[in-house]
Amino acid sequence: MPRYRLLIEYDGRPYHGFQAQAGLPSVQGALEKAIKGFCGEELRVGAAGRTDTGVHAIGQVVHVDLAKAWPAETVRNALNAHLVPEPVAILEASVAEEGWHSRFSATERRYRYRILNRMSPPALDQGRVWHVKKPLDAEAMHDAAQVLVGHHDFTTFRDLACQAKSPMKTLDVARCFRDGEEVILEFASRSFLHRQVRSMTGTLAEVGVGRWTKADVAEALEARDRRACGPVAPAEGLYLTGVGY
Repeated sequence: MPRYRLLIEYDGRPYHGFQAQAGLPSVQGALEKAIKGFCGEELRVGAAGRTDTGVHAIGQVVHVDLAKAWPAETVRNALNAHLVPEPVAILEASVAEEGWHSRFSATERRYRYRILNRMSPPALDQGRVWHVKKPLDAEAMHDAAQVLVGHHDFTTFRDLACQAKSPMKTLDVARCFRDGEEVILEFASRSFLHRQVRSMTGTLAEVGVGRWTKADVAEALEARDRRACGPVAPAEGLYLTGVGY
């Protein structure tokens, strides 16, 4: 039974997250419906990460085990045909090596958060960026983000519903920069806690508007208390951009 590795992108707005849920639209559900349409098999696909409701992806990785060995190009093209009109696309398909798993073989997840920083709201990017009217100091946000890099107890930036066994995580990358009217935040880690990226982003935005300082972020981290977190950034600006293996 060959295992196929799929690189996918999707617009998270119509879905209640990646994971399939009874009676609710999900990315996983859309993929599994397309697989059934392609080869008639009712299968469960695995994924590198379970994105939340409204979160997007341009580099999500999933795997599926098919009964028949198909050319990888056929799998990609057939699934894309059956995904119409869902806002989900298979970018690449390949036969996975023995023992490879989209989730358990992953060594890094990368996320990007887009903030549109101008007075006027988005028109073309509505639902794909967080609109912040007040001017943001991207350099101050980047500087403050560095206190989050490393191995820490991220309880402050962990959603109360998080099911991870431990709040200890190693954040490898936290950067922030301005690109025209957008302020971009990028994070990389082997794994993240539930809503950790959105929690860190919302806190750093408080630095950007001048309400918090770098020292305040460090104090919040050290508090190990969810109540010390800044406002949680909305889902629409968040993208899973890549998975490392």
